[in-house]
Amino acid sequence: MAHLQHTGKDGRTERVAITRRLTTIGSSPDCQLTLLDADVAPTHATLIHQPGAYLLESTSRSFPFFVGGKKLRSKELEHGDVIRIGATELTFSTVDLPDRPSSEASAEISVAAMRRLSEFSHRLLQPGDLEGLLNELIDQVVALTRASKGFLVLSDGSRYEIRVARNLDREPVDDPAHLLSDDIIREVITSRRPQIISDAYNDGRFQSSQSVINLRLCSVMCAPLLARGELLGLIYVGNNTVVNLFTNDQLEVLEVFAGQAALFIKNAELLNELRRESAGLAERLERVRFGSIIGACPLMIEVYKRVEKVANTDVTVLISGETGTGKELIAHEIHNRSPRSSGPFITVNCGAIPENLIESELFGHVKGAFTGAVSNQIGKFQAAHGGTVFLDEIGELPLALQVKLLRVLQERQVQRVGETKPHGVDIRIVAATNRDLRSEVDNGRFREDLYFRLNVIAIDLPPLRERGDDVLLIARYLLGRFAEQFDRKINPATALDQSAVRALMRFSWPGNIRQLENHVKKALVLSDGPTLSDADLDLDLPAAIHPDEAVVPLAEAREQWQREYINKILALNGGNRTKTARDLGVDPRTIFRHLEKEKGSTSPARTP
Repeated sequence: MAHLQHTGKDGRTERVAITRRLTTIGSSPDCQLTLLDADVAPTHATLIHQPGAYLLESTSRSFPFFVGGKKLRSKELEHGDVIRIGATELTFSTVDLPDRPSSEASAEISVAAMRRLSEFSHRLLQPGDLEGLLNELIDQVVALTRASKGFLVLSDGSRYEIRVARNLDREPVDDPAHLLSDDIIREVITSRRPQIISDAYNDGRFQSSQSVINLRLCSVMCAPLLARGELLGLIYVGNNTVVNLFTNDQLEVLEVFAGQAALFIKNAELLNELRRESAGLAERLERVRFGSIIGACPLMIEVYKRVEKVANTDVTVLISGETGTGKELIAHEIHNRSPRSSGPFITVNCGAIPENLIESELFGHVKGAFTGAVSNQIGKFQAAHGGTVFLDEIGELPLALQVKLLRVLQERQVQRVGETKPHGVDIRIVAATNRDLRSEVDNGRFREDLYFRLNVIAIDLPPLRERGDDVLLIARYLLGRFAEQFDRKINPATALDQSAVRALMRFSWPGNIRQLENHVKKALVLSDGPTLSDADLDLDLPAAIHPDEAVVPLAEAREQWQREYINKILALNGGNRTKTARDLGVDPRTIFRHLEKEKGSTSPARTP
């Protein structure tokens, strides 16, 4: 902290801190700095503290002061100036330099550093915005090192950005880019080592540095921000009025704060990246979502187109596909996109109802029609009046009931069990099966006339193993859904490691989406940690589909093939780059760039 220091007549040294915007100096006891001297006026001078400057002015032409033997009435003070007012000499300092033995000062620095680091670490545990925490970090560093200003500089390797700029008064620094030396920053970024520049203006390394010359820099201290070997930027503190201000003890303290800041910034970057990935996944899922169905492969796109075409009509639809492919979801979409969407959607599983009850379930019954019929009861068809009936597993329907269902489709009337009067129904029929109904007809297990009535519009759902990357899209969607349900803190966008991705893509999925759902649930319940592996998914992959070479993204495989092909043509042409470019129909510069990449990939790694 800036202060004025003088030795009184009793031999004791008095130090007055400059804490106010205006400090009065005179012989009056009302002054902030009282000088008991007959030649000093009651209020002889004022010291005005402005941002980055201290201006000493006399209160009258008759009350001058002397600096360096010169008689003055106004002077912008610099560190180390000796001012004489009357017979009293005052020494102006911009910082509190230690006047105790170095070991004691070092111990005090260490204690203060631990205290401030503890305070900052406590702040990190509290909710807060990134900008506020970074400001607090630089404020702590500036206060601890007695610098006049401090900067947090972030780098991407080719350029840097000043993220935080603060002064000793815990205020933002105006126009910070003009207060930093590019050459000093470049030196620290290049070396990746903390540095003290005790007198930058006279340092031989920076004699030709225009930024150092223009700024007349004195003491500068920098420490790189390193997180797991990655350079994120640096912390830069400086003082333009005092040389040799910083010590090795303070540099060590700055390194500790830089390490803390690097981890904090890196974690914040990772968190933001995870948030972006989650948002990106949600956006991608929205793009590939068709109602409640997830998928974007060409086969599913064709299914969506067909659903949109048939939804606005009342024609009967037959959905076929393996178990677990989502036939009911497609039926729901047909209903939801139709004019009947406000009406009921009634599902009938033809294979789950006992044969002696299925007729009553479908068509209803009257009181006394059979033992246990204690009241009139409408069936599923009447309950779906104005809406849609979804007949799941229609291939399981007994032959006797197939005749009655055919009548419903033809006449749009149902007759309850035990009743002779028919009832008209306004319904749409959507049926689904995992059987080959054409084969069932040929084998006499399904009526041909009913088959043709049902199969007005056919929609064939592809099995999951034929849907390519849809497996991953659906798996990540299910991860997000079940992670919330099971209270697992997991990011669906990054939860699957490479082994899990390979396993998902290679498994045959005989149970399709229903089986995938079960494996995802199991992995979430039994696994530990934020990522899932192939072992967590517990997929029984045949050894034959575990090739030695790893599966790579298509773009990477294409690039690898292109590189090998160019090398092959180069070899055929004896290394002639121009002829190779002509044969391949590319610009010769493409071949030169290829060779440069090859050279870089085969050059030995440099030791740090």
